[in-house]
Amino acid sequence: MPVEDGKKQLLHLVFGGELKKLGGTEFRDLDALDIVGIYPDYQSAHAAWKAKAQASVDNAHMRYFVVHLHRLLDPETKAAG
Repeated sequence: MPVEDGKKQLLHLVFGGELKKLGGTEFRDLDALDIVGIYPDYQSAHAAWKAKAQASVDNAHMRYFVVHLHRLLDPETKAAG
């Protein structure tokens, strides 16, 4: 999805998988991680995260996360989202 409206591209990664323990962040099987995608802004990443989280609500160990890639790529930049 090209960003053509002059807004700065703020990349976000959405991924998830089954956790070893509830409340933790260590995954049971790294080979089974679900890489949902990379999105140009937080709003679209959040929508993808929400859809995946709601679809996996029956599995208490399944968790999805939004990673602010733009903060890793350019840590000096102070950007919302």
